[in-house]
Amino acid sequence: MRHSERHRTHRTGWLRAAVLGANDGIVSTASLVLGVAAAGTDSEGVLVAGIAGLVAGAMSMAAGEYVSVSSQADTERADLVREKKELATRPHYEHAELATIYVNRGLDAALASEVATQLMAHDALAAHARDELGISDSLSARPIQAAFASAGTFALGALLPLLTVLLFPPTALLWAVACGSLLSLALLGSLSARVGGATMSTAALRVTFWGALAMALTAGAGALFGVAA
Repeated sequence: MRHSERHRTHRTGWLRAAVLGANDGIVSTASLVLGVAAAGTDSEGVLVAGIAGLVAGAMSMAAGEYVSVSSQADTERADLVREKKELATRPHYEHAELATIYVNRGLDAALASEVATQLMAHDALAAHARDELGISDSLSARPIQAAFASAGTFALGALLPLLTVLLFPPTALLWAVACGSLLSLALLGSLSARVGGATMSTAALRVTFWGALAMALTAGAGALFGVAA
């Protein structure tokens, strides 16, 4: 029988990194542009600061994602090595452990034992990785994928505030960057929720609120130090 249900769990790895990158690209670059502009810097200086923020931010996102997801991958590999040793030295204990997991999920003891026996006969390590450790192919850590997804979407997100600097005069720059960035954040939240199968309005409101707060605080700091200078 053909399986017609559509699940989205397999997207969580790259989707999380992509949404994080795009969100940070919009928020950090827009905040930087607003802060520098509020300090009284001319359009050329604002643009240079924004471009520097784009490059630095994209590289920082790539490095951060790669390091953090690599740490997760290292932990997963270490757990699999440990589990493989335990399967080789204590197979009966591991069988009982797996059967207990299935009992806790609702199977009776006899059926749980039989399921554990058959799964371990097919691929013992895969069965324990999936049901004991929570590691599966679709959810396993992929450092390079996360790094590229995060850096690429950061750069795309950062382009909007930079294009706004080019298109709008200095007198309208603050409002144009703020409004355009908040609209982009709302669209990003809605799109990511749609791809992930979540509630679009909740996701849009969440990213817009935190983006607005970040931009307001940065613009306030820029205005304060600009006046002080």
